[in-house]
Amino acid sequence: MTLSASHPLMDGRTADSPLITAYRGGTPSRRPVWFMRQAGRSLPEYRKLREGIAMLDSCLDPALASEITLQPVRRHDVDAGIFFSDIVIPLKLAGVDVDIVPGVGPVLGTPVRTAADVAALPVLTEEALEPIREAVRLTVAELGKTPLIGFAGAPFTLAAYMVEGKPSRDHLGPRTMMHADPDAWRALTEWAADASGMFLRAQLEAGASAGQLFDSWAGSLGLADYTRRVAPASTRALDHVRDLGAPLVHFGTGTSELLGAMRDVGVDVVGVDYRLPLDEANRRLGGATPLQGNIDPALLNAPWPVLEAHVREVLAAGAAAPGHVVNLGHGVPPETDPDVLTRVVQLIHSVEP
Repeated sequence: MTLSASHPLMDGRTADSPLITAYRGGTPSRRPVWFMRQAGRSLPEYRKLREGIAMLDSCLDPALASEITLQPVRRHDVDAGIFFSDIVIPLKLAGVDVDIVPGVGPVLGTPVRTAADVAALPVLTEEALEPIREAVRLTVAELGKTPLIGFAGAPFTLAAYMVEGKPSRDHLGPRTMMHADPDAWRALTEWAADASGMFLRAQLEAGASAGQLFDSWAGSLGLADYTRRVAPASTRALDHVRDLGAPLVHFGTGTSELLGAMRDVGVDVVGVDYRLPLDEANRRLGGATPLQGNIDPALLNAPWPVLEAHVREVLAAGAAAPGHVVNLGHGVPPETDPDVLTRVVQLIHSVEP
């Protein structure tokens, strides 16, 4: 199986774009940059569009999700759109009782903590993913030569929400479950892997040119637990899309000690958060893996000379890797001045690749 002949990666629209070129380890025509959480968060046009509409409802309205995805591409001239959605959307589409509570995050009606709870989980169907495909088709039709990045939550992060029932600081519930009831844990992460894998595949088949697996909470794990109890499920999630041939990216926060294991689940690019300089990340990965990152979001509100010096340091450190896509070391903070992001993009594009 591969992508259709009319897919942007196959028909010439995005295959030679700066983003895809850098993801594949080539030399791009300009330094590619996009920002995690660029769709929404800091944009006044986003807040206006979302007025009175719940988060999950906005994700499942194809026209709305498409427009939100496109807004930062128009405004900032970034080198990719990131599909506007949420990692719990596959849960919602499967029929799990989940909502995103403002100021809290994803909250489940009933946490999943026993083998019986896991066995009772509903199964995500291909038909349920149609709103996602439609949103991607609408978006790709507008993006032209700018690639769309599809995304999905990694199984550990999804499972962490499911076990805790809500966001958590230390993820004690899932970390306990993986040892106290390893069979139930494995079944849960396999369920999450299949849901995320199907979600990502729907986006890629409908027109996304790359895919990113977000493991927001993997940084709470030691290397042994990650390798034994988590990595197999992340591999399984990506197995759903490997045959498509689109570049795959893996990103987590607080994962400096896990970078090699995160690459080894089978990805082309590793995202690095703000805690580790890119030249050191490149050394740890053996100098063979394109990198993405890692401007510190905290500096977006610093005086421009401070921010500019930092961006130039990131560019210099990233030059060590076989490919470098500039990004933040995590998402855009909601209070960020959008004009600062535009200026950062202009600065990055002004430096020769």
